[in-house]
Parts: sequence; C-alpha cells; structure tokens
Amino acid sequence: MKIIDAHIHFCREPYFDQIAELAGHKNTSEHLKSRYAAHNIVQGVVMGNRGLQLSEHQYPDYLSYCVGLDSTCFKAEEAVQQAYWVEKHLQRKNCVGIKLYPGYNHFYIYDPSVDPFYQLAMQYKKPVAVHTGLTATSNALLKYSHPMVLDEAAVRYPQVQFVMCHIGNPWLVDAIAVIGKNKNVAADLSGILEGRIDSMPDFFARKHGYINFFKTWLEYLDDYDRLLYGTDWPLANIANYIEFVAHIIPERHHDKVFFDNANRIYDLGL
Repeated sequence: MKIIDAHIHFCREPYFDQIAELAGHKNTSEHLKSRYAAHNIVQGVVMGNRGLQLSEHQYPDYLSYCVGLDSTCFKAEEAVQQAYWVEKHLQRKNCVGIKLYPGYNHFYIYDPSVDPFYQLAMQYKKPVAVHTGLTATSNALLKYSHPMVLDEAAVRYPQVQFVMCHIGNPWLVDAIAVIGKNKNVAADLSGILEGRIDSMPDFFARKHGYINFFKTWLEYLDDYDRLLYGTDWPLANIANYIEFVAHIIPERHHDKVFFDNANRIYDLGL
C-alpha cells in the first residue's frame, strides 16, 4: 500500500530535534527519507511555519508544502506585501496549499482580513489547511482553534477546500459535525499520538475508551473520502502512526485514507 503523509513539519530546530528523539527518530532529511522508504510513504506534505521568503522553503523532491501564515499577514500595513509572497509560493508546483495557525496567532479564520488569501487559494485551486484542536504552547488561545470556526469559514468561502488539521482533537464530535455539514471541509488525522509507543496492543487496551469513541464518530460521519493520513512528524513514531490509523479506519477504506484523498485534495499528481 502506498502512503502519503499529509501533515509534517520540516525544521532543523532544537525543539523539533528533541521531539524527534522522543519519537524514536532523528530530525534529518536523510532519516525521514529512509523511514518513508521503509514504509512505502511516497510523499509528505510540509506544513510551513517559516517566513514567506521563497528561499526559506526549499525541500527535497519527496516533499511538497503548504505555505504557512502567521499573524503579521493579517495586519493592514503588511497584507499587500504578504499576499504578493503567498502568490509567489502558490505559483510553485511543490507548494500545494496555504496553512493557517489561528490558535497560535489569535485570529478567527473567517475574519475579512483573511479574504485576500482565500481569493488566492481559489484562484490557484489549492486548499487551505487550518490548525484545529489543542496547541503545543500555553499562550495560544483555544477559542480560535476550535473546529467550529471552520463552519463559518466554510459557509463564507464555499469554493475553498479546507483541511481541518488534527480533526479538531479533542473536540471530535464538533469536528465531525462541521465535516458532515460542509462538503468543502476534509480533515487530516495527524497529531493524535505523541512520542514512541513500545506496544501498540497495550496502547489500544489502555486507550480503548477514547479509541472506541473516535471510531464511533468516524463511523457516524461515514465519509472516508475526506479523511487524510498524517503524522505531524516529528511528533510521533511513523510505524506507530500507521498502525494507529489502520486500527481506527476500516480496512476497505485504507487506500482512500492513506493515499487517494491526499493525492486528490493536494493535487499531488501521484
């Protein structure tokens, strides 16, 4: 089975180095490429969290990326310049979308200040990925990253394909409601595991309540065409994550969730 990892980070910084080690990995391109080869992962999609200069987004050929926007992009005095650079990114073949970080950067994704970026997403027919759910830092504000914010954005911008990153975890019921209501919203399953898990059967036993709850609401949604495999590398162990997603997704839908949906939504051409 071919796999696309639809949500990773690719930064050589001490923080990412440390969490990679906790997950049983090394935060290097060489190591990531070797792990991808071992698990037949043919492409990864980087969620950009660097600046907007084109030179800051150079990736090996087995990675595509979404250009990440922080709060400076929505300041009136900087918006025109930032939109110019975002368009330059979207003109690149390996830039497959835009990534928003509303919880970390304290803005609602349906604010009119985001309009220029949605217009660019529509013009270039590329999706907008949105961080939803819990955040990695305590100074973020969860009211901005709650999955319900995607409901209003999806209604205001029906021509934009949204990807709800982390499927709004732990607000899974709200996330499923938003996805079920809005046909222009998909979700990736990244960021749910953390670190390396020595025994997945023990993990499934210990977390059976949460996992059964998760599976119940995925079954309620019953739309596996809009779920994407992703890991949030280097947060989690790759082998663990494949086993986890294979466990919560019915086997007959594995090809869709592990490969087909990301290939279609991010237009990877694989």
